[in-house]
Amino acid sequence: MSSERKKNPKHFQLNPNWAQLQQKLKSFAKPSRHSKNPQSETPNSILGKRKERPNSEPDDAKPNPLMPTNDDSSVTDVLAMDCEMVGVGQGNKSALGRVTVVNKWRNVIYDEFVRPVEHVVDFRTHISGIRPRDLRKAKDFRVVQKKVAELIKGRILVGHALHNDLKALLLMHPKKDLRDTSEYQPFLKEGRRKALRHLAAEVLGVEIQNGEHCPVDDARAAMLLYSKNGKEWERSVKDQLRLKEKQKKRKQRKKPKADINHSLIAS
Repeated sequence: MSSERKKNPKHFQLNPNWAQLQQKLKSFAKPSRHSKNPQSETPNSILGKRKERPNSEPDDAKPNPLMPTNDDSSVTDVLAMDCEMVGVGQGNKSALGRVTVVNKWRNVIYDEFVRPVEHVVDFRTHISGIRPRDLRKAKDFRVVQKKVAELIKGRILVGHALHNDLKALLLMHPKKDLRDTSEYQPFLKEGRRKALRHLAAEVLGVEIQNGEHCPVDDARAAMLLYSKNGKEWERSVKDQLRLKEKQKKRKQRKKPKADINHSLIAS
C-alpha cells in the first residue's frame, strides 16, 4: 500500500506541471501572433524587406517604357530610324557605321553594322559604340542602303535630326512623311532644338546616351515621343499641308494676270 501511495502522488504531480507548461506555451504563442507591439513586429518587417530586395531593384521596379509593347515585328506604316557614324578620310568626315529601324510597336525590324565605302580611321567608339570587330563581317553599304530604302518607302519616318541619317544613307524621303523630333514645335525650347537624351529624360522619364549610344534605344525613344504626341503631330502636319496648298492656289491665280499684262505690253 505504501508503494502505491508513493506512486500516486508522483503521478498526480506531473499533470499540473504539464498543464502549466502548456498554458505558458499558449500565452507566449498568442502575443507573437496577434501582438501589436512594434518591437515584436520589427524582425518580421526587416525580413520582409530583405526578401523583397532582389525584386525591388530600381531597374526592375520601374519598367523601361522604351521596351516593345508586344512581339509584333511586322513592317508598320510608321517606322523610326537611328544611325551611328564612324570617321573616314581625315577622321572628320562621317560615314554610316550602323543603322537600326523599329516599327511602331518599337520592335527592331532591321539592325545592321555597315562597312563604309571609304576606309575607317576613327570608330568613335565612345559615342557610336562601334568597334573594329563589329565591321569585320558587316554588310556592304550599298546592300544596307537598298534595304533601308525599301523599308521606308511610302511610310512615315520618325527620328531625331533625320537629315543627318538620310545624308549618311545617301537617301531622300518626302518631307511630308518625315517626323523629326528635333524639329517638332512643342519639343523646341525658345525655338532651339533639344538633344534626344534631354527629350527622353523630360518627356519620357528615361535616361539614354549615357556614354556609348545605342541606336536601338534612340530609335525607340524617337518612336515613343512620336506615339505620345501622334494625334496632335499629324493634325499640325495636315494644317501645314493645307496652308501650302492655299498658297500654291494663290500663286496660280496671280500668274495669268501677269501673263495678260505682259502680252498687252508686247502688242
